[in-house]
Amino acid sequence: MARDSADLASDYQFWLQKLSVWEQASSKETQQDTCLHLSRFQEFLKQMYETLKEMDSNAILERFPTIGQLLAKACWNPLILAYDESQKYLIWCLCCLMNKEPRTPGESELNSWIRSLSSHVLSTFRFNLKEVSLFAENLGYELVDYCPSLLKNMVLSLVSELRESHLNGLNTQSRMAPERMMSLSQVCVPLVTLPDFEPLVEALLTYHGREPQEALSPEFFEAVNEAFLSKKMILPTSSVVSLWFRHLPSLEKATLHLFEKLFSSKRNRLGEVECCIKESLLPQAACHPAIFRIVDEMFRFVLLETDGAPEVIAALQVFTWCMAEALGKENKQMKFSLKTYFPYGAPALTAVLSQHPEAIPQRHQLQPLLHISQLLREAVEDPTHGSQQTPFESWFLFIHFGGWVDLAVQQLLRTEAEPPEGLLWLLAFYYSPQDGSQQRVQTMVELKALLSHLLMLLRGERLSAVDVQKAAPRAPICGQLVRRLLLSLLLWTPEGHPIAREAVTHMAHTDAVTHEIVGFLDQTLYRLDHLCVEASRKLARELLQELGAQV
Repeated sequence: MARDSADLASDYQFWLQKLSVWEQASSKETQQDTCLHLSRFQEFLKQMYETLKEMDSNAILERFPTIGQLLAKACWNPLILAYDESQKYLIWCLCCLMNKEPRTPGESELNSWIRSLSSHVLSTFRFNLKEVSLFAENLGYELVDYCPSLLKNMVLSLVSELRESHLNGLNTQSRMAPERMMSLSQVCVPLVTLPDFEPLVEALLTYHGREPQEALSPEFFEAVNEAFLSKKMILPTSSVVSLWFRHLPSLEKATLHLFEKLFSSKRNRLGEVECCIKESLLPQAACHPAIFRIVDEMFRFVLLETDGAPEVIAALQVFTWCMAEALGKENKQMKFSLKTYFPYGAPALTAVLSQHPEAIPQRHQLQPLLHISQLLREAVEDPTHGSQQTPFESWFLFIHFGGWVDLAVQQLLRTEAEPPEGLLWLLAFYYSPQDGSQQRVQTMVELKALLSHLLMLLRGERLSAVDVQKAAPRAPICGQLVRRLLLSLLLWTPEGHPIAREAVTHMAHTDAVTHEIVGFLDQTLYRLDHLCVEASRKLARELLQELGAQV
């Protein structure tokens, strides 16, 4: 035994040196030398496997500290991979290095490296064996290219078996056993990014057994999700939805992945935000209420953590719009009621909010706005109404549908009579949901006074930037709301267009305010792009350029 151990150690050093020489040279002589040693090297791999399988990962690394180098050099040598059963023994040796239950970051990193190397080994035959083909031609041989066909047939056979098993339903004798499903999914973990295995991955994801517990391994779901998020594989939407529906951690990771893109240090334009959201496939998946409510809860958490940051509110509104668009494309009639998407909102309120405000004729726009205001006010302030909602819950439902706030501001700037109290309340609640009823009434009084002053200026002979600038300090109410009114006046009224540049320059007196104004202009431009209001759209774009924003 001692001699066998000494012989293996000696062989180990010999082959490590040989592999290094083969790695550094690619001449015809080196290839011939490699070919002459292939059978001996395969026998060495077989002996190594017999030794490694009796040891755990830590013991292997202690005895053979450079084992990773040896196996990696062998795995990247196309001649070794093409020879007989060398590929199989390499995979088996790599599997011996795996930590079954990694406890440290180093062990997890080793497992990830082994999976990556295994994927390379198994994918070699997918790419027409270029290196092996060149070598074979030099020696006068023809390449026997049966491996790709064999692999393809095996995958198609398993896919057919899964589909038949799915169609057999309750016929337990014809169904694939749960143990085999679990084993098959575990085998696929290092293979999910290989093109030849995509049909099998899709078939596993869309297979639904009758067992009370999940038949596929969590590691399989994690591997597929990671490959999808890193764009190493392309999956049909149905497969992605099935993945997230069956494995909650994957859905949460996909949502966090989207948030990292949306809320990075660089501010994204809402057009880019929309593209990013659609590419994530989360809006399409969120057509199912269970998925929508999880993503929605994660948006809620971010809103609470950021104290209602405007960019988070804007992203939530774009996400809701994308989800509504996906619902419209998916079916003419909704499969689920609105209550299943927004279970905590009053059905009447959710129904009216889900309408498209821009589709309502101008002469009929005031009525739904007042109805929304009434329903929200009852839920927030009326103790006899019996609502169990907190003001935040009502506000969170309301902010999903930002178009109504734009419409309320436009209505207030158009009115020549007394501004409707319902619209004043709606804006006060949107911008300061944490206020109590008395404080909100005071905000409404101050907002009404500001509106009266602005409308008086509009009816004057000539509106100036100085007049607009002087109007702001007259109201000690929420600064965001004041600036929203002033910017809307500049964008939505013909009188405001000529003085918009000068007025915005005066308003953007600090970095924080400039950031806020850029955000508002970007949101307005995004909505105008959908509404095709050319004059206001051109002005909003020019103002963004004036402030140095990327457009």
